[in-house]
Amino acid sequence: MTQPPETPSVSVAIIDDDRNSCAAIEMGLRSIECTPRIYSDAQLALAELQANPTEVVITDIRMPKVDGITILKTIKEKLPSVEVIIVTGFADKALAIEALRWGAFSLLEKPVNLMELLEVVKRTVHYRTIRTERDELAEQLSLLTRQEIARWGIKAFVGDSAAIQGVLKNIRLIQRSASTSVLITGESGTGKELVARAIHFGGSRASQPFIPVNCSAIPSELAESTLFGHRKGSFTGAQADHKGCFEQAHKGTIFLDEIGDMPTSLQAKLLRVLEDGVVVPVGATEGRKVDVRVIAATNAALHDKIESGAFRSDLFYRLSAFPIMIPPLREHPGDVPLLARHFIKSLSGEMGFRPPALDETAIETLKQHPFPGNVRELRNLIERALIESGGRTILPRHLHLAPERPTPLSQTESTSKLALPDTLREAEIMLVKRALSQAGGNVSAAAKTLGISRARLYRMLSVAELG
Repeated sequence: MTQPPETPSVSVAIIDDDRNSCAAIEMGLRSIECTPRIYSDAQLALAELQANPTEVVITDIRMPKVDGITILKTIKEKLPSVEVIIVTGFADKALAIEALRWGAFSLLEKPVNLMELLEVVKRTVHYRTIRTERDELAEQLSLLTRQEIARWGIKAFVGDSAAIQGVLKNIRLIQRSASTSVLITGESGTGKELVARAIHFGGSRASQPFIPVNCSAIPSELAESTLFGHRKGSFTGAQADHKGCFEQAHKGTIFLDEIGDMPTSLQAKLLRVLEDGVVVPVGATEGRKVDVRVIAATNAALHDKIESGAFRSDLFYRLSAFPIMIPPLREHPGDVPLLARHFIKSLSGEMGFRPPALDETAIETLKQHPFPGNVRELRNLIERALIESGGRTILPRHLHLAPERPTPLSQTESTSKLALPDTLREAEIMLVKRALSQAGGNVSAAAKTLGISRARLYRMLSVAELG
């Protein structure tokens, strides 16, 4: 039977010129599965510790040549991860303060109570474990942040046109500010969230949370709780305190997408948060201070909503301290080939094959299309084209620029009776083709309609050409 790996023992250095004291401490350390290293010469101890550090150091304060405070300072300067426990035979408040100021984990008086010392060592080891886990988690979060910056930063934008370069210029300008509210406007599918993420991950708040909220998707009865949180028992079903999106975004950014659809009853409360930085959870009597940058976005004409009374003018002016307008794709068609090749490269990697070529005629076809769905529509077209081409050169016939209208069920049934597929494979292809048409080329939606995963849809069509 294989034995579980042993937990490595903790190495503890004892620096003391009192051999009897060292012997007692050594015996006690072995009883709690620590590995002691004894040093009666402080200078030798410092030299060896720098070459071969231990996890914990227990040092006397009064020794010839080098005193314990000097040892503490040297270790903390050169080996900051090593914890130091000071032992002294002289009760001196000023000395204790200095030791703690330099980072001593604990200070004990002689004669040392061995059981007390061993408990301090155990606490020290536990603290080191927690700190190591914290540092590892911080490094993982830092890596995630760096990956997010790479994915969502300004380099993620594709386009050489003056229109897109103007958007990038505005993003760079607002990245310098950590608190100015931003209002992003543009048609659906132009990339408003991408702009918001670029502002966040390119600024000083990049390591802090980015919390996206779709205002149009929040049920009106839960909107206030979703944004500002609630207290336990504040309404039926509130079984515990809940932090709202603003508190979750503390020190970071909250992205309020489709702000034009926010209920008017909530707009006044949002305005108050923007003005004083305090959120009041549902059921609470006191507010909480939050430090959050607000980026809002809409594809609606807010001025029309203001005139009709559906949107507060004061909230509009508060949100639009720095407005950014994203142009529709039809206004910068020269960027279409660049975007198409960008999507071919990124999506091919997801599908597991090399990026195929894009036929010149297909490029011209794309450039002539008005793209009412903007960049999102282009991405969906390329994704479907990659599936249909099986990873080979994308031709015009792989581009479905005018989505087919869904076929009525009755018509489908009558047609199927006339031309049933001969094989199960052909039936699968027919169903997938129909689902893709009805979903306007959106692979995720087509997979959902068929009740299968995207990965399975890719596998079904990886060796076949549709069309």
